[in-house]
Amino acid sequence: MIALSLAEIAAVVGGQTHDIPDPSAQVTGPVVRDSREVVPGSLFAAFAGERADGHDYARAVVEAGAVAVLASRPVGVPAIVVEDVQAALGALARHVVGLLGATLVALTGSAGKTSTKDLIAQVLRRKAPTVFTPGSLNNEIGLPLTALSATAETRFLVLEMGARGIGHIRYLTGLTPPRIGLVLNVGTAHIGEFGGREQIARAKGELVEALPGDGTAVLNADDPLVRAMAARTKAKVVLFGESAEADVRAENVRLTDSGRPSFRLHTPSGASDVTMRLYGEHHVSNALAAAAVAHELGMSAEEIATALSEAGSLSRWRMEVTERPDGVTIVNDAYNANPESMRAALRALAAMGKGRRTWAVLGKMAELGDESLAEHDAVGRLAVRLNVSKLVAVGGIEASWLQLGAYNEGSWGEESVHVSDAQAAVDLLRSELRPGDVVLVKASRSVGLESVAQALVETGAEGEVAAR
Repeated sequence: MIALSLAEIAAVVGGQTHDIPDPSAQVTGPVVRDSREVVPGSLFAAFAGERADGHDYARAVVEAGAVAVLASRPVGVPAIVVEDVQAALGALARHVVGLLGATLVALTGSAGKTSTKDLIAQVLRRKAPTVFTPGSLNNEIGLPLTALSATAETRFLVLEMGARGIGHIRYLTGLTPPRIGLVLNVGTAHIGEFGGREQIARAKGELVEALPGDGTAVLNADDPLVRAMAARTKAKVVLFGESAEADVRAENVRLTDSGRPSFRLHTPSGASDVTMRLYGEHHVSNALAAAAVAHELGMSAEEIATALSEAGSLSRWRMEVTERPDGVTIVNDAYNANPESMRAALRALAAMGKGRRTWAVLGKMAELGDESLAEHDAVGRLAVRLNVSKLVAVGGIEASWLQLGAYNEGSWGEESVHVSDAQAAVDLLRSELRPGDVVLVKASRSVGLESVAQALVETGAEGEVAAR
């Protein structure tokens, strides 16, 4: 963080200092909420959660080097006491962002946010120091913590913004006003909470409404609901996609034999070829979004193409591919799932598995509301249409709908199966996998199917796979 004294921070957040012998003492390190992340010079934000209360760690974090605690009550060690720690954290982020000489890039969308944010960061940091959202910490706590990790040297601040309702993104843009705003897509993720795709579009569009007149809105030309957001912003509009009308577009898109996308990148300043290290054709749209942002920030087509071709996955459990010594390939995409990302992952599996036996180990897609049955049924049917060798549906009622969709599409006998839980899936796969198989593991985060992928990777390392 930009160095600030405790007295300055107290004034910014409207807090009272307690047990602080020297108000001029400076916070020079990061602001953290996890006591394990404290380093000398930190400010520790004490949140009271369901399982733990950060205030209970106040003395320990100060002993570990924290300058003070941002707290909602006195804690017996140096503290800035406020009525609402979350609101204070946001106010501090807003203040620090105003001091930065950095360009703020914000992005949102129903699918692909984290992968695209990681791509943007990897491209931009070739040009100048870049700070970006770790993982998917894209809410009212994670976003200000990311902003506060920027320093005086930071030139680009790339922030992922999530939303579970109208007004969420408006609040986040108030904390960290972006100069470039990117909207990837409007899908069905969280549709049960929003009530429909039009409501999702209304919420996502709050990002472009927040842009200044000299800012830039980067919009997906291939998504009608996103493209329509051009009417909601006073900023310059740049379109990306495979449409001929896109300013930044892809031509000659194909997948390599290993399932990696390759295409010709076209920008207003030139064209260059890209072959990505990531898996799945859905990453083409993510790459074009990143390219559009980078082009607006002055990078050439050649520079962008090189960066995209060398970029990898920075976040766990997102098309994370492990090749076992026995020839089994495990694709861990279990961080989250919605209908769009499920379809993309299944198509990637089909491309990766040409000439090999493929397994789709799938679980519930959460928060789909009244659309849940139809969407799970459709995913099960798609697995059959893509000739996935075997569907393993894991869990409760939603998993049974996946398996039923596959059955009704013509997947009978041993081509699809419904198992009760992750351990049952592991037991089944351990007994039936053979060298050369490709296994996709995917579900909403709450299902915890990453344990299946991890168990299968460990099985391969131990040499326990059955040879058949």
